[in-house]
Amino acid sequence: MTEAEITALVTRTLYDVAPEIEGEDIAADEPFTDQFELDSMDLLNLIIGLHKATGLDIPEADNAHFTTLSSSVDYLKARLPA
Repeated sequence: MTEAEITALVTRTLYDVAPEIEGEDIAADEPFTDQFELDSMDLLNLIIGLHKATGLDIPEADNAHFTTLSSSVDYLKARLPA
């Protein structure tokens, strides 16, 4: 997947988890929790959604990589086939 495809996937999955924010801009380096007042369950649902969409196993120890758009994209980009 390209970086643009991964960014679109993370964005779409985030909107699925929190439909009330759909259409809002997502700052690349600002934590999701600060931008949208998401809680830990929302972030866990984001990770589960990304796992389902990609088939990638994401260990719990890696959850901290999914706090911003850029860190989520970087994590997936490093682990998904190009």
